[in-house]
Amino acid sequence: MAAGEKADARLLLGEIGAAHGLKGELRLRSFTESPAAIADYGALETLDGGRSFKIAQLREGPKGLVVKFKGVNDRNAAEALTGTKLYVDRDKLPESEPDEWYYADLIGLVAVDGEGAALGLVTAVHNFGASDIIELAPESGPTLLVPFTEEAVPEVDMEAGRLTVHIPEGLVDEPSEEAAEKASEEASEEAAQEGSQEGSQEEE
Repeated sequence: MAAGEKADARLLLGEIGAAHGLKGELRLRSFTESPAAIADYGALETLDGGRSFKIAQLREGPKGLVVKFKGVNDRNAAEALTGTKLYVDRDKLPESEPDEWYYADLIGLVAVDGEGAALGLVTAVHNFGASDIIELAPESGPTLLVPFTEEAVPEVDMEAGRLTVHIPEGLVDEPSEEAAEKASEEASEEAAQEGSQEGSQEEE
């Protein structure tokens, strides 16, 4: 979700995944603190309100939530919904406390470092039992998991649509001197081989 969508009166609560089985069930990615709580807010809608989805059944599957929406009764109908983002009016949720945010509020924020350089987008918030963890997707490379603590995330600016992140030391591996030297040696060898091949071709 783009940062600009934060200003809307809707919150992103989930995203429909792949079809599951033949009877219209779908995988569901929930952004509520308790994943199953997504069913507590009534009908879910697309951002523009053009489509509404009522949950008929929700269960925990081996790979996450599996949902059955009313009126979706076969695999073809289910497959057509894959990738649909689900929203709810903000006024259906209680106000959050100061310095507390709904998971859905954080999704889509731009993560920046202390100098203001972009690090990536917040794509998910997890809790594996110890504390909340935000998932960052940089423009290139693997995603990063950063603890959502005051030390690692000292500032959240909802109006600006961004949060400041201090990447914990060791989270991103820096190439060692040995690895850098090896890469340099390999590059030199490749250049020498190319030069040798070019010379042989000229002699022919």
